[in-house]
Amino acid sequence: MALLRALAGGGAGPFRPPLALHLPAHGRGRALAPGLRRLLRQAPGRWDLPELPAIGGPLQEEGAVAAAQAAAATLLGAQSCWFGVNGASGLLQAALLALAEPGQRVLLPRNLHRSLLHGCLLGQLRPVLFDLPFDPPTGLWRPPTPQQLAALLDQALAEGPLAAVVLVSPSYQGLVGDLCGLIAAVHRRGLPVLLDEAHGAHLGCDPRLPAPGLSCGADLVVQSLQKAAGGLAQSAVLLQGQGPAAIPAGRIERALLWLQTSSPSALLLASSEAALDHLHGPAGRHQLSRALDRALVLRQRLQVAGLPLVANHDPLRLVLHTAALGINGLAADDWLMARGVIAELPEPGALTFCLGLRPPRALERRLPRALQHLRRALGAPPLPPFSPPPLPALAEPELPLGQAWRAPAEAVPLAAAVGRVAAEPLCPYPPGIPLLIPGERLDAARVAWLQAQRRLWPGQIADTVRVVA
Repeated sequence: MALLRALAGGGAGPFRPPLALHLPAHGRGRALAPGLRRLLRQAPGRWDLPELPAIGGPLQEEGAVAAAQAAAATLLGAQSCWFGVNGASGLLQAALLALAEPGQRVLLPRNLHRSLLHGCLLGQLRPVLFDLPFDPPTGLWRPPTPQQLAALLDQALAEGPLAAVVLVSPSYQGLVGDLCGLIAAVHRRGLPVLLDEAHGAHLGCDPRLPAPGLSCGADLVVQSLQKAAGGLAQSAVLLQGQGPAAIPAGRIERALLWLQTSSPSALLLASSEAALDHLHGPAGRHQLSRALDRALVLRQRLQVAGLPLVANHDPLRLVLHTAALGINGLAADDWLMARGVIAELPEPGALTFCLGLRPPRALERRLPRALQHLRRALGAPPLPPFSPPPLPALAEPELPLGQAWRAPAEAVPLAAAVGRVAAEPLCPYPPGIPLLIPGERLDAARVAWLQAQRRLWPGQIADTVRVVA
């Protein structure tokens, strides 16, 4: 009963912190969509219903779910809409399988979420990974420019046809490139775009935020409604845009049938409807505007206090540049968590706080104070610049992904892995971005870089790596 006690408030640790700056974006219920909040006030379990005729499901033509999905598509300007209960991960995989057939090549960025790698495995697809601009002071990947992507596309197409291109925007840290230019570069080559917009459900709902992928012509868009809207964890939405790619709805629904549960949670489906309806309505936009106001005030106070922040495009993602303070982001996270401040994403050079749609009370006073204490306790001369991964602009696994992942494998010390083929992804978590994927051959430069990464990610990267035997 440990989990039940913890969730009920009896457990110690991170379940009831004084300052929770992590996902879901509803902030432990403060910003839940009002309709969902009313539903949860009913007797527990009344909403835990099967696919009754009046309710239906995401793949049924009749019922309340079908009506809600049609209304959401109209609200967001999409051609079609499907709710998901397996998070953005499950919908990304279904979208990928709808776009590509077994054996086809798909172009993906190096900052892909591991769920897309799993989708390639399930669909027997050939991932072609493209490198991204790297920022040595922070250690973060940056969005590519349309010109860079165009050159990568031409290089990839010279080596064989592509079925689709995946883009990630915004990043976990709220970084956004010229999304309309990137999508246009793909469309000029006659290819469809799958946009991982898991962290951007709120984009376009306020003029201070970048434009969303649908308005830039993305063909398929996946949003997580717990990351940037008032939905519960695992609620997500797949949107078919009005782009030039004519993707039959039957292909999308077939892929959803393969990967989504046959008994979807009515509560999570209702969460999807309520979150979208609220976020894109007057009350939700007002709530978002107030959250942005507070976020910008907080950013100004931190800057006045001399605390370095990473410039980004989403004020609700506050990224502390810990390397400039001489602190590894993982150490900063441990120190703050012990004092009741829970961030979302620690990385060696940065610490990301998710402020949510209704930031905690007194945030503008309490977080600057905590970060100043952190600087006094752990601050040192700035860390040296981080080394970019020694990767080619384009890389396709030498051994097919599925073959490498299923092959007999052995664990060898990193130093002894030169020349060997990876059998498993190497993936510090969060945020689930693989540093190495199965089928890639490890050369001396890559091994040396991974050894350096192991020192930067204490406790998250082993001193061995599994390679094909």
